[in-house]
Amino acid sequence: MIILGEDSQRTSGQDAQSMNITAGKAVAEAVRTTLGPKGMDKMLVDSSGQVVVTNDGVTILKEMDIDHPAANMIVEVSETQETEVGDGTTTAVIIAGELLDQAEDLLESDVHATTIAQGYRQAAEKAKEVLEDNAIEVTEDDHETLQKIAATAMTGKGAESAKDLLAELVVDAVLAVKDDDSIDTDNVSIEKVVGGTINNSELVEGVIVDKERVDENMPFAVEDADIAILDDALEVRETEIDAEVNVTDPDQLQQFLDQEEKQLKEMVDQLVDVGADVVFVGDGIDDMAQHYLAKEGILAVRRAKSSDLKRLARATGGRVVSNLEDIEADDLGFAGSVGQKDIGGDERIFVEDVEDAKSVTLILRGGTEHVVDELERAIEDSLGVVRTTLEDGKVLPGGGAPETELSLTLREFADSVGGREQLAVEAFAEALDIIPRTLAENAGLDPIDSLVDLRSRHDGGEFAAGLDAYTGEVIDMEEEGVVEPLRVKTQAIESATEAAVMILRIDDVIAAGDLSGGQTGGDDDEGGAPAGGMGGMGGMGGMGGMGGAM
Repeated sequence: MIILGEDSQRTSGQDAQSMNITAGKAVAEAVRTTLGPKGMDKMLVDSSGQVVVTNDGVTILKEMDIDHPAANMIVEVSETQETEVGDGTTTAVIIAGELLDQAEDLLESDVHATTIAQGYRQAAEKAKEVLEDNAIEVTEDDHETLQKIAATAMTGKGAESAKDLLAELVVDAVLAVKDDDSIDTDNVSIEKVVGGTINNSELVEGVIVDKERVDENMPFAVEDADIAILDDALEVRETEIDAEVNVTDPDQLQQFLDQEEKQLKEMVDQLVDVGADVVFVGDGIDDMAQHYLAKEGILAVRRAKSSDLKRLARATGGRVVSNLEDIEADDLGFAGSVGQKDIGGDERIFVEDVEDAKSVTLILRGGTEHVVDELERAIEDSLGVVRTTLEDGKVLPGGGAPETELSLTLREFADSVGGREQLAVEAFAEALDIIPRTLAENAGLDPIDSLVDLRSRHDGGEFAAGLDAYTGEVIDMEEEGVVEPLRVKTQAIESATEAAVMILRIDDVIAAGDLSGGQTGGDDDEGGAPAGGMGGMGGMGGMGGMGGAM
């Protein structure tokens, strides 16, 4: 009996598993060479000729044109890692790919997919326990360690030449915007400037607004400035309803114009009365209002972005006022210096010398646009790991040290696991070796020799022993200052395990009807997929030739 349409595609059983595993492995292989301090970059070119050159795993996978639904599940692993931690995206994807590779061997040996899934989950839980037991405590006063964490996240992303300076800027920026109970790195604004070198990058304790003063007669700079922040317009208000006025006399027209001018003068007088020296307006400023502001010596900026207004309020201690009539002296913010400066050929307004600035700006400089773009990605990763470290207060050594320790510990743990799940735990342990092995390969070292040396040191109880990609030696990563947040590793293992398990449990791939209603596989009314069939794989119409296609 034929129950599917003529054009429908269906792959079942081992073929479906094999196809999905191949696709997942292909994604992992695509980013594997970028791992570590000696990882290589990828150049991504779109149909219009736009070029992105990057070493960042999540950026590569986002920019790649990936069609296969199982491959997209692995891409989601990197996106989750980026959202949760900000770094470790490549690590998470590589582990997911290797878990699938190890599972393929077990499937061929007639170990059932659900048995492998159960073993993988047990191994992941044990791995997280081991990592938490061995984590190193860090406080926000330990600036040196925080800078090492920031520098580790930048390594291999084109920022090595100035990573000490950049790491210091990143730590200062995160500590500046830290609140009592949370850290929002969105309060660290990044301004990219093409020109100069990476070493010219700097941290401005305040806000840079990508605008110019509205009138040439306004002052270029104001010292000890009281700042009004208006999410309003300095213009004559229009009526809410359509109105028509018939003017029969030139004097009447003049009265209208005089009244408008009077209204604008009153608006400016109100700002003068509360003591404002600088005004940032979210909407327009009438030409006549500009004239009066300039006459009063007030520096004004119009059409500032809503996000800039919020940052200004946070940095200067002011409040965003929605209606000019409600403004009071208490609403004004304060900055030691507000001025228009030229940076990289563009005029921008700098709001600086702010006491206890809760919003800061990083100016990133570089020789070309591609350099600055990649530098921004490195800085965003770095901000993420410093934030995560301050939130959790725990770090781990890098250089493949945690993975080597977990590999050895899980092999011992496997002996205590009954049944065929033991084989899956051993496969999980084997899969984690992919990280030190890849670090060695990317550094041009012999991966077998490196793994043997690492295992030997970890057998001797050296948890922090990791691979130095520059010398090829196994050294103490904690002493060397190569450290990363605990959450980078736990999140990578958790996400990779979940993705691998989900893919392994799929035994039927069907070209479904429209799944846009939010229904996922397994429902009889959505393409007739059997239970366990499509596990959340979304609209997959027209999936011909998907075997590992990317």
